Amino acid sequence: MTSPLQQIEAFLPISFTLATSGQPTPEEFAYIASAGYNLVINLATPTSSNWNPDENTLVESLGMEYISIPIDWEYPTLSDFEDFADILDGNSDRETGAKRDGTKSPLRDRKIWVHCSKNMRVSAMIYLYHRIRKNYIEEVARRYLEQVWQPNEIWQNFIDATLMLYGDE
Repeated sequence: MTSPLQQIEAFLPISFTLATSGQPTPEEFAYIASAGYNLVINLATPTSSNWNPDENTLVESLGMEYISIPIDWEYPTLSDFEDFADILDGNSDRETGAKRDGTKSPLRDRKIWVHCSKNMRVSAMIYLYHRIRKNYIEEVARRYLEQVWQPNEIWQNFIDATLMLYGDE
C-alpha cells in the first residue's frame, strides 16, 4: 500500500525525522500531520506559482509549528542557508512546540517537513547542510540533490560560493 506522503509532489524522505517536498496541498498537510511531523518549514516565497497564503494558519490548525524562510529563487543568500541550517541543528532562537506533557520540545527532537514550490530550493539547502554542517562526503550529500534536479547556473554558483566560504570546496 502506498503512503499518501508518496503522492506529494517531489516527496523525498531524508531520514526518520526529516522529509522534503514540493508544495503540499491543504489535504496533504493533514497527511503530514498524521504521519507525526510537527514542524513545517516553507522556503518558497509569495511569488512562487503555487504559493498558499493561508499555509501558516492551516499548518498550525493541524497542530504543527510553521516557519517561513522565503528564499528568493534568483538570489539565494548565505543568510538563508545559515537560518535554515540553524533550525535543523536546533540552534535557532525560534520558539519550539509543546510536548504532550506541556514542556517545550527542542527542535532536534522533532519530525521536520521542509518544502518549497518544487523541492529545488530545499534540495540545494539540504545538500549544503549535509556538506557543511554534517560533513557528508560529496557523493552522499549529492544523492538527495540529484533525485530532485541538477541545479541551474544561479543555484550552482550559490552552492559553489557557499562551499568555498566554508572551506569545503
